[in-house]
Amino acid sequence: MKVLVINGPNLNMLGIREKHLYGTETYADLETFIREAAKRLGLDIELFQSNYEGAIVEKIQEAYGVMDGIVINPAAYTHTSVAILDALKAVALPAVEVHLTDVSKREPFRQVSYAGMACRARFMGLGFEGYEKALEYLKETLSGD
Repeated sequence: MKVLVINGPNLNMLGIREKHLYGTETYADLETFIREAAKRLGLDIELFQSNYEGAIVEKIQEAYGVMDGIVINPAAYTHTSVAILDALKAVALPAVEVHLTDVSKREPFRQVSYAGMACRARFMGLGFEGYEKALEYLKETLSGD
C-alpha cells in the first residue's frame, strides 16, 4: 500500500515556532517518526511538505492512480483552502486529516476544516502520534476496501 503524507505551511518550522503549542521536536523528527510508523505498518510512504497551496494541490493531483491513500495536515490551509478540498475530492482517494494540536480548542477561525470535508477521519491533538493513528486507520480502511 502506498500512502502520500502531506504537510502544509509552517510545519517545516517545528521546533522553532510556538513551542508552547508544538513542542521542541523538529520537522526532521516528525519525518523520522512517520517513516518508522509506516515501516512498522508495512506501508510504502512518500513525504511531502510545502508552504505553497498550489504545490499541495499539484501533489494531491499527482497521487491519482499512483497512491492508495493520503494523510494530510493542511495546517493553516485547513481553514482557507477550497482548492485543497477540491483536489482531494477530484482524486477521490481515501484521505485522513491530521493536526498536531487540538484545533477544536483553539481560535474560532480554526473551527472550519475545508480539507476535512473530503477526509474519512480526523486525528487532532495527539502530536506526532496522530500521524501513526492516521496511517493505521488508512491501512485498516484500504485492507477492507
